Amino acid sequence: MTQALQFLAFDTSTDMMSVALSQGGQTWHHHGAGGANASAQLIPTVHALLAQAQLQLADLTALVVGQGPGSFTGLRTACAVAQGLALGANLKVIPVDSLKAVAEDARHLLAHAQNGPHFSSPHSTPTAEASQDWHVASVMDARMGEVYVGVYAWHAATSQWTSVQPLQVGPPEAMAVQLSRMNLPNLVLAGNGFEVYKDRFPLQEFEVGGVPMPCVAAVPHALALLRMAPGLWANQEAVAPEWVQPLYIRDKVAQTTAERDAIKRAKADALANSSSFTTSSPPA
Repeated sequence: MTQALQFLAFDTSTDMMSVALSQGGQTWHHHGAGGANASAQLIPTVHALLAQAQLQLADLTALVVGQGPGSFTGLRTACAVAQGLALGANLKVIPVDSLKAVAEDARHLLAHAQNGPHFSSPHSTPTAEASQDWHVASVMDARMGEVYVGVYAWHAATSQWTSVQPLQVGPPEAMAVQLSRMNLPNLVLAGNGFEVYKDRFPLQEFEVGGVPMPCVAAVPHALALLRMAPGLWANQEAVAPEWVQPLYIRDKVAQTTAERDAIKRAKADALANSSSFTTSSPPA
């Protein structure tokens, strides 16, 4: 019998920390505040989920990590922990564009709810049919008065995403105009950028016949990473831990001494803890 795929996924690219674990058809997840505390909370949260699932780290098929774009410190933390855990347990890592995870979160919300609290344009929000193709533009707050933008196409026949254009960062006004000019069918806006900069991201640019564009308050949720993981694994997109690096769109800024120390501690803790994940017995 073929062993069921088992993945551990996490994303700390925003001020939230999202961690999820899958074993066959079961999932366990934590989604809560992260930010500056993510480096201290991530490994204990991984411990807790593995204990709930009665799994050891070495039992997993691979790790899945949101590599950005997003908070520089959050990206460094996630990638450092992924490297440390994977090296200690001899696992590969599937790095995923965090904006693609936002798109997947939006698609899942569209498929399972309509006119709910996640939708900014409830009267125009369609329900995603299983056989329907979609375009999703992920628009996330990039701080400094800018937004990150990624545009993706969902292919229902293959249940896979493809990127429509390179990731970008820029002023909300310019990004909105550029997106509107693409004239993509079945387009949905996802993320938080259009809400954070609602005075600067002109949604009227996307109106068709006076009907507003559907906007979904999606996030880079670890459960979205888990849903994508089997396809990415089948496509051989897992890499050795040393190849896992943050995905920066904006030029990197210099790390403070405290940030460098925190990232080093996170990676060292992950490497040290990976042995305990592997050798300790699961709880009864």
